[in-house]
Amino acid sequence: MAAADELAFHEFEEATNLLAQTPNEATTRGDQLVPQQHVAVAMDSGGSYGAEDEVEENDKTALLQEEKQQPGFWTFSYYQSFFDVDTSQVLDRIKGSLLPRPGQNFVRHHLRNRPDLYGPFWICATLAFVLAITGNLTLVLAQRRDPSIHYSPQFHKVTVAGTAIYCYAWLVPLALWGFLQWRKGVRERMGPYTFLETVCVYGYSLFVFIPTVVLWLIPVPWLQWLSGALALGLSAAGLVFTLWPVVREDTRLAAVLLLSVVVLLHALLATGCKFYFFQPLPLEPAAPPHQATSQPPTVLLSSPPPRSAAA
Repeated sequence: MAAADELAFHEFEEATNLLAQTPNEATTRGDQLVPQQHVAVAMDSGGSYGAEDEVEENDKTALLQEEKQQPGFWTFSYYQSFFDVDTSQVLDRIKGSLLPRPGQNFVRHHLRNRPDLYGPFWICATLAFVLAITGNLTLVLAQRRDPSIHYSPQFHKVTVAGTAIYCYAWLVPLALWGFLQWRKGVRERMGPYTFLETVCVYGYSLFVFIPTVVLWLIPVPWLQWLSGALALGLSAAGLVFTLWPVVREDTRLAAVLLLSVVVLLHALLATGCKFYFFQPLPLEPAAPPHQATSQPPTVLLSSPPPRSAAA
């Protein structure tokens, strides 16, 4: 029976008297709403809990930031958000581009709806400079092995490399994005990526060519082509694995043609860089050897004596 008495409800006289004296205060405290995901308890020196003024101020600041309008695309603040990434995010995206896996989408697993332009911009710039520098170094090394090769610094290769890489990294994604948008109108189930996501995918896919171009300094043809084929395979595989979840909703013929064009353009970029920046220089025309020509001996003829007028 003692246990049953302990489990029964008991009325506390002090609490009943307090509620009877201040009923409005109890009702007001019960009607207050506590913001979710914000727990802030303030304790003064006497050990009592204070008001949550700081939490309310932070909530007002967050609401004002959310209500702030997005800047226009012609302003610097609009593009500043695309460069707001840290080193760990860039390294994770580079790692994802170097190790593509079937069934792993680069956009969903690494970009996570936050594409950046910082990584693609510096990857393209680095690849352009590495192409131009290694192309010149290859000719310098070839001249040391064969003095008959004539070499002069070719600074124009920096401009050619930069123009080719940046045009490829922007124009090809633009054409691909436009084609997918057009196919989206034909096939309603297709959900293409945004233009910035497409540019980001192409930019990070070019990173694998940077160490490959450095390896092309080794004057071994079969090693150069093997490293180039391996880099092309990894880069193209990353593009195919990323685009396949989008194009599989289209017809099989359209999907196969689109992926084939993507791989073909990637292969043309790699082979074009190989043949243009690492082509051997023509041999310096050698001067013809000096040949000693035999000349006929000079015969001195004596002139006859002058005739006298008397004769």
